[in-house]
Amino acid sequence: MSERLVLSPSPALAAVIVALHAAAGACAFVLAGGLLGAALGALLLGLGVAAAWSRALLKSGRSVRAIEIDGPSLTLETRRGQRVRAAAPLRCYVSRFAVALPSPRAVLVSADMLGGADFRRLRLWALWGKLPAVAGKQLPA
Repeated sequence: MSERLVLSPSPALAAVIVALHAAAGACAFVLAGGLLGAALGALLLGLGVAAAWSRALLKSGRSVRAIEIDGPSLTLETRRGQRVRAAAPLRCYVSRFAVALPSPRAVLVSADMLGGADFRRLRLWALWGKLPAVAGKQLPA
């Protein structure tokens, strides 16, 4: 049984990524001070914008746009159409807000990137390594 999950952009995750990088840049400016601190802070903020563009807003050509789950393995599809097959990771971070899949290309899926049912299925797969099955009596006639 194969399941295809199409991801949508997450402006909330993008805002969190940029805010955290901005905070890191502010800390670097306070600690280093002067022109060096300002340059380091600006670089950290730029890194946050680039990470949000690629990982949360899914605008990069290398951004993962779809996840296909096929038993214990998964296939990641990028925006350019490249497909990367990976075995089920040994450990995943799973919470009610996000799922982190350490694969050849680490993927962070927040709850607003998928519909409720699809996000639940991804969480169950990340915990169990398989999708939940429907009992025969529950199938429509």
